Amino acid sequence: MTGDALFQARGLKVTYQRGRGPLVRAVDGVDLTWRRGETLGLVGESGCGKSTLARTLVGLETPSEGSIEFDGQPVDRDIRALRRRVQLIFQDPYQSMNPRRTVADQVQEGLAAGGMRSGDERIQRAVSALHDAGLAPADRFWRRFPRELSGGQRQRVVIAAALALEPEALVCDEPVSALDVSVRTQVLRLLADLRTSRHLSLLLITHDVGLAWSMCDRVAVMYLGRIVELGTTEQVLGDPQHPYTKALLAVAPRIEPRTGARVLLQGEPPDATAIPSGCRFHPRCPVAFERCPVDDPLLPDTERAAACWLVQGTTSAVNGLSRHAG
Repeated sequence: MTGDALFQARGLKVTYQRGRGPLVRAVDGVDLTWRRGETLGLVGESGCGKSTLARTLVGLETPSEGSIEFDGQPVDRDIRALRRRVQLIFQDPYQSMNPRRTVADQVQEGLAAGGMRSGDERIQRAVSALHDAGLAPADRFWRRFPRELSGGQRQRVVIAAALALEPEALVCDEPVSALDVSVRTQVLRLLADLRTSRHLSLLLITHDVGLAWSMCDRVAVMYLGRIVELGTTEQVLGDPQHPYTKALLAVAPRIEPRTGARVLLQGEPPDATAIPSGCRFHPRCPVAFERCPVDDPLLPDTERAAACWLVQGTTSAVNGLSRHAG
């Protein structure tokens, strides 16, 4: 893993509003760096804003506030170039594919859209991508339709279509959650191998902390539109500081017997149209105290950080000023 930034988001906000309805704060002030060559995990419950954040990074959503840089340049400079260099792998491979088009057509689609004419070079790129995605020999799958493939094979075709463009990075949005358990390990091993063989940077979006532990170099934990904990995988998942991270780990399957008291989540995440005052986690937090409902903790700008008043170094957003937790 190298230290230079591939993506850098600062003060990122994404809001939605339908007609006169309430404002949805899907992403609500995110600072995040995704480094070249690393696998960064984005972890949290469904509805916390992970997918919206990822789609905004790659230019599929427009930020309401804040900035995003890719390779040192604002992402709105050349979206087409960005999408060639960064590819998105969605959760459901069947929905990602056109049921009326063959594997050959779909793996070459991005190349055709990029202006590469049909010919030997385009076919060779597609064949190489299918091979690297574990679909070899390619002629066995070339003329098949999605309905003729298993779930794991469909996801490999989607990965091959991304690889054909020879990207620098893959954004993987819950890439195995729609697959059978027996296939998940194969696809995850494939992604890990591709990271090495093709020198890829990976952003792995998941609600599975076990998956993040096995795949990621660093982990960012997201809750209700914000990053609430950040650090290396060993730091965040081996020694969690934020009560939300501890609660996610408390319900994760494990082989060893648990020791000590578990922090269990109560209720559902609040609606993004009515984010609680102060710490947004306080209505569900088992260790909340009198400061939590009134004072909004910010994530410190450090390599290892947690936005919680019980963690040393947390800062406040009261009146737009920052101060150290005391």
